[in-house]
Amino acid sequence: MAEAGLDDSGAIGPTAEDARRRLVGMVERGTLRPGQRLGAERELAVKLGVSRSTLRQALGALEEAGVVRRVPGRGGGTFIASPKVERDLSRIVGIPMLLRDQGFTAGSRVLSVAVRTAGPEAARALGIAEDEFVVDLVRIRLADGVPISLEQAVFPAELVPGLPERALGGSIYELCDSEYGLRPDEAIEHIEVVLASSDEAAVLGIDRGDPLLLVTRTTRTAAGVAFEFSRDLFRADRTRISVKVKGSPANEKARLRGRIVELVPPAE
Repeated sequence: MAEAGLDDSGAIGPTAEDARRRLVGMVERGTLRPGQRLGAERELAVKLGVSRSTLRQALGALEEAGVVRRVPGRGGGTFIASPKVERDLSRIVGIPMLLRDQGFTAGSRVLSVAVRTAGPEAARALGIAEDEFVVDLVRIRLADGVPISLEQAVFPAELVPGLPERALGGSIYELCDSEYGLRPDEAIEHIEVVLASSDEAAVLGIDRGDPLLLVTRTTRTAAGVAFEFSRDLFRADRTRISVKVKGSPANEKARLRGRIVELVPPAE
């Protein structure tokens, strides 16, 4: 009797599922570490006691879940993927704290800091004139020494005097709070998928055209003062977006006000 691979629904069968679970267990115990290359399929199949076709099904499921990544060509193979950074949209927190809370070693590299006029996009977000001055800060964020994001943050210069001369490798929110009394209270963020340009790919250590998560954010104080406009590019292979939401309590008035709309295909 042949070993189970994929069933008719496309899900992996029990033998491949068992192999998948065993490999996940090896990752969780640290037997297999991030970046480690798995051995040849033949050897790994023998070690797990399954056929090569069943092993491929298990590896396919692991790749889809982001546990492994496959690199084609000579020198390629199947590698244990690095853990993803969870970007929680339910709270406003600097990247260093976000990384530390998840067990990563946080790092930063300042690429540039300059004073310039705001221009239309930043002026619109910050509620200032286009010819007003802003501080433009560009940094790379590192998790365990590996680049995970390229961020550009813009601040109204009059709110952050002397910012370019300060140490800018840590949390900019902590710096704005302690030095300028600007504490983030509300942020509006927009998220979209973009493709990495040649320059962005070189900075982040990925290939041109690889997907990135673009997070565009405007941050305000409790008094409603917009003090930051930023564009953060996160590596899609290293980042997972999460958000915690609560449903509104149902009430009779809302129920009576609502209507159910049924979508039906157009008549032929």
